[in-house]
Amino acid sequence: MIESPSAPSIEVRALSKRFADDARAVIDDLSFSVPAQHSLCLLGPSGCGKTTLLRLLMGLEQPSGGEIRIHPELAQHMSYVFQEPRLVPWRTCLENVLLPLELTGRNDEASRANALDLLQQLGLQERLQHFPSELSGGMQMRVALARALVTRARIVLLDEPFAALDERTRFRMQDLLLALKSRLQLQYVFVTHSIAEAVYLGDRILLLDGSGRARDWREVDFPDRSQQLKLSPSFNALVQTYSQLFGEMEDSSAISNGGEVQR
Repeated sequence: MIESPSAPSIEVRALSKRFADDARAVIDDLSFSVPAQHSLCLLGPSGCGKTTLLRLLMGLEQPSGGEIRIHPELAQHMSYVFQEPRLVPWRTCLENVLLPLELTGRNDEASRANALDLLQQLGLQERLQHFPSELSGGMQMRVALARALVTRARIVLLDEPFAALDERTRFRMQDLLLALKSRLQLQYVFVTHSIAEAVYLGDRILLLDGSGRARDWREVDFPDRSQQLKLSPSFNALVQTYSQLFGEMEDSSAISNGGEVQR
């Protein structure tokens, strides 16, 4: 167990990333740290490096410079949720969740019981033998989330997982993620284009500009997170603050590109 909840579980120092076919830095001189069990939401315009940063944290990409430190007790317990569920179409709901355990040789009775418990927590106990084509988009994403958690992940990296869902389903998935965070002492890094979603889900919010640099970093501390929070003045004031920051970045981009905003 990490000695102190305030101890950083994720540390990024002077991080940069350039791809071989592009001289421009996708991530440039980025530094931040996140305490254990605190969630981080990544905001920014398209192409600012949010997904690249997520892949760097997961080890799917290697930095061009700087360093990433994941607490040793957590580094081996990370998982990744993509924008699409990416379920195997010929496997049932339960079989999709069990797939990571089969691939790592850990498909024992205890692990299977854990998978069944996760699916029950996610409200899928009646869908165990259903195939992906028989599930709604929200159900498919819940299966993908269960698959990410079945290995007893402590840090989950999520790349716009709710973007394709309708608004009501998206709200339910947000609340489900918050419940899992509390119940499983889970930490997540969440990429989104939605300002309101970032403010609702994030204990920390990192806003990246179009050059992959930190435009804004702040802590978000709401005593209670429920959909009613979105009606509060404090919530909407913070959403408005980020809207203004986005507007300033767009104005700056328009000036630097001769009056044409690059999207």
